[in-house]
Amino acid sequence: MTNILVACGNGVATSTMVALKIKEALKKENLNVNVTQCKLMEIPSKAADYDLIVTTGRYTQEINKPIIGGMPLLTGIGEEEKLKEIVEFVKERN
Repeated sequence: MTNILVACGNGVATSTMVALKIKEALKKENLNVNVTQCKLMEIPSKAADYDLIVTTGRYTQEINKPIIGGMPLLTGIGEEEKLKEIVEFVKERN
């Protein structure tokens, strides 16, 4: 199972919205994933347990995991393409 970490400034509002959109998109593709939310500053301590990090804010620290910028999932501009990118990532891992 693919584990996705969704991070935003406070780990609550925007990450909840993005996490729900990711879960819905993957469910439509019959892909089971574990999606967890956190604060941006928690990424370094949690990243080892996840396959993909999706951020709603700017994140510049280097970690050894793929990071996808999730801002399109908040604004709606480029949302479909961003969800396709996440779906393809999960499909490649399964």
